[in-house]
Amino acid sequence: MTHFRALPLFLLGLSGMSAAAQTPVSFNREVRPILSDRCYSCHGSDASHRKADRRLDTPEGALAKLDGIKAVVPGKPEESDAIERIFSDDADEKMPPPKSNKTLTAAEKETLRRWVVEGAKFEPHWAFVAPVRPEVPAGESAIDIFAEKTLAANGLGFAPEAEKGTLLRRVTLDLTGLPPTLEEIESFEKDAAADAYERAVDRLLASQRYGERMAMDWLDATRYADTNGYQGDAYRMNWPWRDWVVKAFNDNMAFDRFTIEQLAGDLLPEPTQPQMIATAFNRNHTLNAEGGTVPEENRVKNVFDRVETTSGVFLGLTMQCCQCHDHKFDPLKQSDYYSMFALFNQLSEPGGVDKRFGKKDYSDDYDKLYAIESPYLAVPTEEKAAELQAATEATKKANADFYAKKDEFTPAFVKWVEEMRADTSLIEARLTDEFDRRAVSSAKLDNLYDGNTQRLLAAFFTIDGHPEWAALKTAIDVAKRAEDRVQESIPLVMVMRDDKPRETHILQRGNYETPGEKVLPNVPAFLPPLPAGVKADRLALAKWLVAPEQPLMPRVTVNRLWQMFFGLGLVKTPSDFGMQGALPSHPELLDWLAVEFRESGWDVKHLVRLIVTSRAYRQSAAVTPELLAKDPENALLSRGPRFRIDSRFLRDQALALAGLLVEKRGGFPVMPYQPPGIWEDISFGKNRYFQGHGEDLYRRSLYTFWRRSAAPADFFDTPARQVCALKPQRTNTPLQALTTLNDTTYVEAARVWAERISALPGDEAKLRELVRAATARVPDERELSSLEATLAKARAHFSQDKSAAEKLAATGESEHAAKIDPVEEAAWATICLLVLNLDETLTR
Repeated sequence: MTHFRALPLFLLGLSGMSAAAQTPVSFNREVRPILSDRCYSCHGSDASHRKADRRLDTPEGALAKLDGIKAVVPGKPEESDAIERIFSDDADEKMPPPKSNKTLTAAEKETLRRWVVEGAKFEPHWAFVAPVRPEVPAGESAIDIFAEKTLAANGLGFAPEAEKGTLLRRVTLDLTGLPPTLEEIESFEKDAAADAYERAVDRLLASQRYGERMAMDWLDATRYADTNGYQGDAYRMNWPWRDWVVKAFNDNMAFDRFTIEQLAGDLLPEPTQPQMIATAFNRNHTLNAEGGTVPEENRVKNVFDRVETTSGVFLGLTMQCCQCHDHKFDPLKQSDYYSMFALFNQLSEPGGVDKRFGKKDYSDDYDKLYAIESPYLAVPTEEKAAELQAATEATKKANADFYAKKDEFTPAFVKWVEEMRADTSLIEARLTDEFDRRAVSSAKLDNLYDGNTQRLLAAFFTIDGHPEWAALKTAIDVAKRAEDRVQESIPLVMVMRDDKPRETHILQRGNYETPGEKVLPNVPAFLPPLPAGVKADRLALAKWLVAPEQPLMPRVTVNRLWQMFFGLGLVKTPSDFGMQGALPSHPELLDWLAVEFRESGWDVKHLVRLIVTSRAYRQSAAVTPELLAKDPENALLSRGPRFRIDSRFLRDQALALAGLLVEKRGGFPVMPYQPPGIWEDISFGKNRYFQGHGEDLYRRSLYTFWRRSAAPADFFDTPARQVCALKPQRTNTPLQALTTLNDTTYVEAARVWAERISALPGDEAKLRELVRAATARVPDERELSSLEATLAKARAHFSQDKSAAEKLAATGESEHAAKIDPVEEAAWATICLLVLNLDETLTR
């Protein structure tokens, strides 16, 4: 085979514009994406799948001479086997091979050829190099400088600033998950001070609502739920961790501490209860309690989950495939995966449920259980701790009263047992249960209240004519049951604790039954190492993540925060910062923010404030055909961000506008309205939904009970909460409209909202307030006219069908805010529901 055929002149750069006159090819931005997508699966880091023993993902591999052939010869495309093959028409030589179903465009081929002509210079992957802060003029917004630079390079500029009401609604929804009140809108619009917006931002950041809003995304990322998953899907009580997260955001806990306490709070010196609760971060995984499961297999799956959640959330790496083999694209080896596995493999978890309790807190379903796995921590509130102490003291007193009389009853009890032992016919007569009969021969007569056997016999003894003893025994039983009820109501939070040292081995093909080479706890070898002399454990891992030399963690975190406010990250693949991930739209900005975040002391509120006070954020979201053509995803930041509001926040918005929202914070999750049969249908009738009442119906969506097998029915585009989810889903389907138009929550909110505005004078005043409250702007005359026409139709309809009006007016359990005619109430509720479903109301 000829490897160095003469290439056409245009391939040698001898026709048209010379390579020297063109902008040099960027390896990171132009070459690596092509190689990664078309070449690395066969010529990458995974040795087990590598073809012809040729690597193209490293300079050493690409430049090596194998069998006298070099894939790449810098400056000489005519001598480079890789270039010859990508331009070849011979099916036996062409790369990528036809059977791979991968092809290169003419432009991509030319990019690779030019790269070789220019010297075939490799660059380290941008995300694997520690960020360096680019210089910006003092006192100026780095966000706006880098955004404007990118816009100018694409022939664009910033859009005008959004109108004041729109801007306040945007930032209020972003920072609190709730809309601004009419009073807040009017006050802001009247405030002509230069710093009016900045003061509004500071007010929102100081609100307790801020922590609840920020926690929602973190709970999605860390797969929090109130049940264990799988078919049984039993209850769990890790909700104190959810409350810890809310408090941490509201307290503006430094993100390095936030990271360390969640990954290794138990390994800190003399850890506090909150630090122990924080470690539930890595006990949010599913828990299999089904019969026939293999405990060790389950346990290993739990550890897999911790490795993959930690790497996804903090490193933005897709490590799952390394369970079985080296990564095909990133420099991650299977040994790296199991070295991280070893860090999470020192826990005494049994690999299945090891404690069950009668469930009396999440519902009225007394037949159900909640199930947990060791290790766990009891987390009583102050009220529950006092209640438990009182119950414990009552039990101690009842026992003391009993034992004070023990000497009076012992002889009679011993005589009674000895009589039965001497005459077995008495056993037959007195004890009907075979177990009780056998118990007579094993009873310890020196302690009347020790163990189950003794309690059974003592119960029969009291029946035989010792009512005083029976009363004392009953008092003990009553006190103990009361103590148990209090104990059961105290959350037992699954936590981390390195209490079972284990060796870790590479599991061949990820199978727990086929351990291979032993590995030691460590971090991926291609990243900066753990400090010398430090014990390799979870605490070392956590501190390594927030170390100055760490290239990934600050970028990954900043990117997700940016995504929260712009809808799209600076890197639009938040879970993949590796070779297959997207390139940053604004690399200098990403690095500046990453360094700023770290050097600010990992101050989350500081970073959030920088983002939402930037000119880029404050732009109008209005779009033109030119902008859509040049910047369809708004990746260039050519306008303000515009996207569908999260369904959890849509529900909260409806409750807030209606005045129904109950802002009680923390505690047991609640069960608001849900259509019947959902839980039952997916569990063969074993799980039943017991709707709450009163304030439980109107709490924020953050506190809604989340079953892994069936997420709350009025939420959509939400993750399953079975694995970590780092990118929001945004779709628009008829099913969503059916929810926001017909779900009890929305219809009741519309009904109550209609009652609240009934005191306003005249239809126009009511319509103006509805639209302004929902959209932060005043409707124009055309819109008012349309609403008035719809109102007239609604009045006519309900006048003809008063039973329908009465049914609509009776929706929900909330009391009526005002006594108004059912027809008028139903008509206005229809308008309120319409306003709740305007595109402008559903969009932020």
